[in-house]
This record gives sequence, C-alpha cells and structure tokens, in this order.
Amino acid sequence: MRVVAGQYRGLRLKGLKGDQLRPTSGRMRETLFDVLGEGIRGAQFLDAYAGSGAVGIEALSRGAARVVFLERHRAAAETIRRNLETLGIESGFQLVTAKVEAGIERLARQGARFDYIFLDPPYAEIREYHHTLREFGRSGIISAASLVIAEHSCHCRLEENYASLSKIRLLRHGDSQLAFYRCAIHGACGLPVLPQEDE
Repeated sequence: MRVVAGQYRGLRLKGLKGDQLRPTSGRMRETLFDVLGEGIRGAQFLDAYAGSGAVGIEALSRGAARVVFLERHRAAAETIRRNLETLGIESGFQLVTAKVEAGIERLARQGARFDYIFLDPPYAEIREYHHTLREFGRSGIISAASLVIAEHSCHCRLEENYASLSKIRLLRHGDSQLAFYRCAIHGACGLPVLPQEDE
C-alpha cells in the first residue's frame, strides 16, 4: 500500500493484518481526493475509523493543514504512529485512540472544527454507519460548509438525512461507494456539480 499523490507520493505504508480489515484501496483514495481537489490544501481533516491511517496520510501528503486520526484499536493506532514516523511526519496531526462517539465528544470539547470528515467503518457494521453519521450530524465539530464522506459497500443503503446532514452525492467504484453529506440548509455548498451516481 502506497501514498497515491502529493509530497509523499509512492512511499509505502504498513497495513493491518486480519480477515475483518479492509483498507481503503489506492484507487478509491485517488477517486476521493480527485473529488476534493484543491480544497484539501490548508484543510482540517478527520479520518474516523482510521485503520492504518492511509486516508489521513493521503490528506497530509496533498496539503491538509491538520489531520486527526480517530481509531479505537490500539494495534491500528500503533500502525498509524509507525506510518507517520516512517514518512518523517512530525507535526500537523493528532492521534485519538477512542471509540468514535467518545472521540467526537473529546474533539468538540477541544473546539475542533473540520472541513472534511471521512469515515470507513467495517462494511458489515451497518448500524455503526447510521449511528456515527447521526452523531456527526448532531455534533459541534462540523460547520455549514463541512463535507462528510462515508465509504461503504454497494450493498448497504445509507439514509438521505442524518440529523443536520443531507446526502448530496453517491459515487460508486466497483463494490464500494462514497456517500457525500453536507448540512441540509446549505445544500451542495461549493462542491462541484456532478452526476448523482457514477459507475
């Protein structure tokens, strides 16, 4: 597994072992950041269910000002730490080892606000998607312009709305999909106007 583009392009990342672990593929990361485009530069980015940290590290490589890695499993958190050390990344990040709900509360108390939030729970944990998206929609860590992106299986149907969040785009890539959400009162709010569903 390698960083796709940016400052650390081509550098190898350590993965995680286990049958239940499914890292975001290089092609899916490329698709995600192609959509985000230049908006990632100087952005505040939250990588929830961070796993190996590949998505958050990709954000740093492409110019994000700060990335928070939120991961509850200590083995995964240690892999994130090793990947950051291997790439020589010493600043611009925070590693929070906690369940997502507790992490959201902690970040809210710190006054954190994010331009982009990416979440990628295990595909089989459908309730986790619904619960977490609802928590993000109720939290104080998003603003009117925040974009929340969930990677999920094409066999999982997410709701159109979670609290203040409203789905604005669904992008399919093989057996996976990216669902994009913004605050409902602001609609697409600056995201490029693209087809609702891509093959």
